[in-house]
Amino acid sequence: MLNLIELEQFVAFSKYGTLSKVSKLMNISQPTLTRNMKHVEDSFGVSLFARRKNKLSLNETGIKAVEYAKQLLKDEKNAILMVQEFDRKLHSITISSCAPAPLWLLSPKLSTAYPDYTISSSICDTDKVISDVKSDVIDVGILPYKYIDDSFYVTPFFTEHLSVCIPYEHELYKKDTLTFDELNGYNCLLRDQLGFWTNLCKRKMPASKFLIQTDESEFLELVRSSTLFCFTTNFGTYPDGFLENRKIIPVTDKAANVTYYLVWKKEKAYRF
Repeated sequence: MLNLIELEQFVAFSKYGTLSKVSKLMNISQPTLTRNMKHVEDSFGVSLFARRKNKLSLNETGIKAVEYAKQLLKDEKNAILMVQEFDRKLHSITISSCAPAPLWLLSPKLSTAYPDYTISSSICDTDKVISDVKSDVIDVGILPYKYIDDSFYVTPFFTEHLSVCIPYEHELYKKDTLTFDELNGYNCLLRDQLGFWTNLCKRKMPASKFLIQTDESEFLELVRSSTLFCFTTNFGTYPDGFLENRKIIPVTDKAANVTYYLVWKKEKAYRF
């Protein structure tokens, strides 16, 4: 029977050419290595080496055996990774969301319900959320609308309301409500990683320019010092008192008030 450790030594011999080099590199005595090479040969049941005085080399069959040995070793590593990945999936729940706020609520809820599981999450566009749930790339998806599919459980999660944070010196600060039409044409600050909200604002405000910030500390500093407005929601995460010099005005468009839905395959009996 083939031994994987001996096959590694066999492949190493094909690479380095001498038993002494393999002995030093793999920290194994040369007599033991010689016995192992003989055992590999016996396991294949054919001659693999050309033996001359003080010289051992692979014959033509041995060279072919090395190719198969490499594939066996590769298959062994892949098998280990696949089994580990399978076990990981049995003890993990993966979530993809169209926006960040649902993850802030769902991740801790799942951690409480499944304390022995690893909870991982990501933000991506709605089409990818759906395709990843269907293909089992993820376990739970979060969408900004109700998705109908007989193979899915679909349940409402919560509603998020968009508002703008208007500096008091801004000409819109006297408003009590605003629409995207009224905001269109004004430039604003925008944090990245907002999921579908980013595309929504760009689509609804085509005449506006958006100063998108990837670094949170730089974004907060601009919010503190800039005269540009920014966005928040009823689940906004600005530090306490940070927006005291700005007026929070709700956006009344239907598109700015979003109910999120959880979707997952019916064979996965999660508790939310």
